[in-house]
Amino acid sequence: MNKPLIVFGATSFVGQILCRYLHELNLEAQAEGGSVNWLMAARSEEKLKRLQQELGGPHVPEYRLADAGNETQLRALCDEAGVIISTVGPYALYGEPLIKVCVETGTDYCDLTGETQWIRRMIERYEAQARVSGARIVHCCGFDSIPSDLGVWFLQQQAQQQLGTHCQHVKMRVRKFKGGFSGGTVASMMNVAKEAASDPALRREMADPYSLCPPDSKPQIKQHKITATLDEDVDSWIAPFVMEAINTRVVHRSNALLGQPWGADFQYDEAVMTRSSGAKGSGENKGRSRAKLTALGQPLMMLGMAVPPTRWLMSRFLPKPGEGPSPEMQQKGFFDLVFVGHTHDKRTIRTTLYGERDPGYGATGRMLGQAALCLRDDVSREDKPGGFWTPASALAEPLIARLEANAGLSFKVKSA
Repeated sequence: MNKPLIVFGATSFVGQILCRYLHELNLEAQAEGGSVNWLMAARSEEKLKRLQQELGGPHVPEYRLADAGNETQLRALCDEAGVIISTVGPYALYGEPLIKVCVETGTDYCDLTGETQWIRRMIERYEAQARVSGARIVHCCGFDSIPSDLGVWFLQQQAQQQLGTHCQHVKMRVRKFKGGFSGGTVASMMNVAKEAASDPALRREMADPYSLCPPDSKPQIKQHKITATLDEDVDSWIAPFVMEAINTRVVHRSNALLGQPWGADFQYDEAVMTRSSGAKGSGENKGRSRAKLTALGQPLMMLGMAVPPTRWLMSRFLPKPGEGPSPEMQQKGFFDLVFVGHTHDKRTIRTTLYGERDPGYGATGRMLGQAALCLRDDVSREDKPGGFWTPASALAEPLIARLEANAGLSFKVKSA
């Protein structure tokens, strides 16, 4: 039997969602004569026992006690784990000790961070050692950035099959989206804003679309900056997408790690659709107004999080760590994405990606669990050796198959 997945941070908001999902998978597997070998880990035994009781039924997972700052306890987890899944954020505050121990022990690791400044620091400090030890570190295995990263990979595969070449420019457009924020996401965003406010070098880094690319494969081509504008490819007004600053960096790193199959001049951008331009009169005006308000609101929100008085005020009204959308809201959530690719010779291909459940929580828990299972069970160390990978560069095709079969995602080609 494979060594177990270990969910570290099992009692966090997303950790509990992930544990319920793995428990359901295990019950289904047991009914068919198999199993999903996994354990829970956190620092509070009381909360772990309560979670065991909530899961209930046969085959309740065992648990281990470990604190994010205790390397001895973390090393004991690594000695036992096939893959460690971390939901303990903000990662910039609590995540490094586990990365350090995983790299030292050669233990595979997945998380759902969207903190690109922290990812870059971990790559700089530990990637060389991970290549020696064999540890495979895969960040960003939730809504940021599996849909974007695998969505681009899927479109490019279809472009090669149908058009005989890659797309030089790919757009991702959020057509529809229904979901909420958790306290953990808010805490991570506030920490990023706080760090950037006091560090000019970090602000410059966060403006660099290639900040996660290896130094020897950083393209020089200028990336398109999204503003409130009309996008004829999707017949809609568009505005910046709040996850763009994370997702674009991951996609560009994937292109670099794969050997730039999409070209050194590859361009990628993301935006949210506000309303069809084809809607005449008030409909078109509403689309334009929403796009402009969205484009203005996002930088103002980050500014508010960066300034101590407004950060304190916002924290009083936003969800606290451990809080988030209700199970009913998670069940009703979804995301609907459109990808448009253009080749050098101006041919176009379109794909879509639809996901069930709240993107950041119900869907993220499923994506994270399947990414870990894929890393453990489907991807050999000979094929993907130690190092810091992205979902697309490490998992790609087998993960897409898993997500479609077990996580409510659907990747489709619209036209070519």
